[in-house]
Amino acid sequence: MGPVRVSADGRYFVDQDGKPFFWLGDTQWELFRAFSLADAHAILTNRKAKGFTVLQVMLTGVGDGTRPDRSGQSPWVNDDPATPHEAYLRHVDAVVELGRQEELVFALGVYHQVQARQFTLAKARTYARWLARRYRDMPNLIWSMYPQATPEFAPICRELAAGLQDGDGGAHLITVHPDPSPASSSFLHNEPWLAFNCIQTWRDVDLICPMVSHDYALQPTKPVVMAEGAYEGGTEYGFDVTPLWVRRQAYLSYLAGGHHAYGHNDSWRVLPTWREALDAPGARQLGVLRRVLERKEWWRGVPDPSVFANGAQNGPLPPVAMRSACEDWVLAYLSTSAAAHVRMDKITADTTVEASWIDPRTEDQTGIGRFPNAGVRSFSPPEGWDDAVLLLETPTCPSPRR
Repeated sequence: MGPVRVSADGRYFVDQDGKPFFWLGDTQWELFRAFSLADAHAILTNRKAKGFTVLQVMLTGVGDGTRPDRSGQSPWVNDDPATPHEAYLRHVDAVVELGRQEELVFALGVYHQVQARQFTLAKARTYARWLARRYRDMPNLIWSMYPQATPEFAPICRELAAGLQDGDGGAHLITVHPDPSPASSSFLHNEPWLAFNCIQTWRDVDLICPMVSHDYALQPTKPVVMAEGAYEGGTEYGFDVTPLWVRRQAYLSYLAGGHHAYGHNDSWRVLPTWREALDAPGARQLGVLRRVLERKEWWRGVPDPSVFANGAQNGPLPPVAMRSACEDWVLAYLSTSAAAHVRMDKITADTTVEASWIDPRTEDQTGIGRFPNAGVRSFSPPEGWDDAVLLLETPTCPSPRR
């Protein structure tokens, strides 16, 4: 696959051949620390089959970095980042190599703000340089760090970034995934080493659109990843995180102009049910989302709330839409069963618009009809649907039906 890079226009990611790279993330914080090599391989092959392309993993697992792995090896000798533990990292090496074989990218967390006791400014650059030198030739890595989104954490982020760039010569992208939520890495947006922004909203799905839109509009232009929301199967949010909730988070992220990462409660907590969680409905349905977006040149899409005649004023879960730059298609997501009032003149490549419903659970497509590209038309999702994808396109260039 080669190192993932940022596209020339700063909106999305590309592979080593310059082809658009669809960022669909999965959260596996404990992959290196809590799983055997065989179990890690099973997770990787499952995620690849589901359509995920990026795994978010903490190098030392969840916590302050002092917990040993399954074989009893701790990440650092005497819990000191200045003395990395080779035996622990050999297991990391093996998992990263398996990921490379599966063409999966690791967003590798090298620091978390709960590790403030272990990390000092004096140690941060040396540790990051050593780590980056070790993995400089491994193509499927992106460096990530997890500070609080406050000014006092900027110095250590800068030291870590300087060490990472010294160590690998800039071979890998660097990002920041702030914790806790709601927060964005855009508090560091003007740092030249920050390749793209990451957002965490946790339970606040209503913040996804405004936060993604805010970072999308910043200059210089950088990709935006909605990197952590509510985890499927979680119950600690005041509501149950259902597959519908998972779909809503993801479609809001992508059609607002960003990218998205999924997570399951049982996976990141490594509960006894983690195997079953790999095949959770929400995970499968995000594979559907990817296939729906890949029917079109999604990287040419532009978020456009004005597709809706009444704007996006439908409460905390608004409809969202993306249109192609050449205005020959529109993809809209209706996060509830409420009707949407759509401006048909958003399609200008032809005088006729073909409209279809796509079921976000199954990818089944149902034709609605052909209409002139003028005026406003109301579209109500099929009966019994909780949410829906509306596709408008020119009849001369339809998307493949599945």
